[in-house]
Amino acid sequence: MEQLKNIVFDFGGVLIDWNPEYLYRDVFETEEEMNWFLENICSYDWNILQDGGRPLVEATRLLQEEHPEYSDQIAMYYGRWEEMLGGTITENTKLIKPLKKKYNVYGLTNWSAETIPLAMKRYDFFSDLDGIVVSGDEKALKPDAALYRILLGRYGLKPEESLFIDDNAANIETARQLGFRVVHYTGDKSLEEWLRDNSIL
Repeated sequence: MEQLKNIVFDFGGVLIDWNPEYLYRDVFETEEEMNWFLENICSYDWNILQDGGRPLVEATRLLQEEHPEYSDQIAMYYGRWEEMLGGTITENTKLIKPLKKKYNVYGLTNWSAETIPLAMKRYDFFSDLDGIVVSGDEKALKPDAALYRILLGRYGLKPEESLFIDDNAANIETARQLGFRVVHYTGDKSLEEWLRDNSIL
């Protein structure tokens, strides 16, 4: 097995606690109404299009035209986006500096090119990374192998020398097929423990 040289982190759900519910709990009267809105109006499938590069203004306008009765609530999604940030997942972000002593550390994320600067300004760990690849900048989304290949090519990485950590099973599967070592992080088990158990940390 090749020597491990690189650690690649996903952001949302691994290093950053991001959840639209943090904003919309205060907007809707009931949990049920909020859940319906996030499943049917400002849904995962709608948001991921912005992670793929669609401008936020265009995304908001199109959805407001489709659902004028929710125009104000739709406007809040990106208008008050920072309220969806719950902070860093500190048990994982605290691992970056120790890992940096032995490895290069990168980020590979599905994230809007327009909102990632807000997160980068807020959280210190970004300055410790050796590089990041953001889907919104590249117009390619995980689990499409194209985004992983951009990371590999830009920073001269070999997948077999790299460990990829993500909370999404489909993203993990693509990485595995490309030859990365992988950790499917679900929060059930400590990432620090896993890294120590596998003599990585």
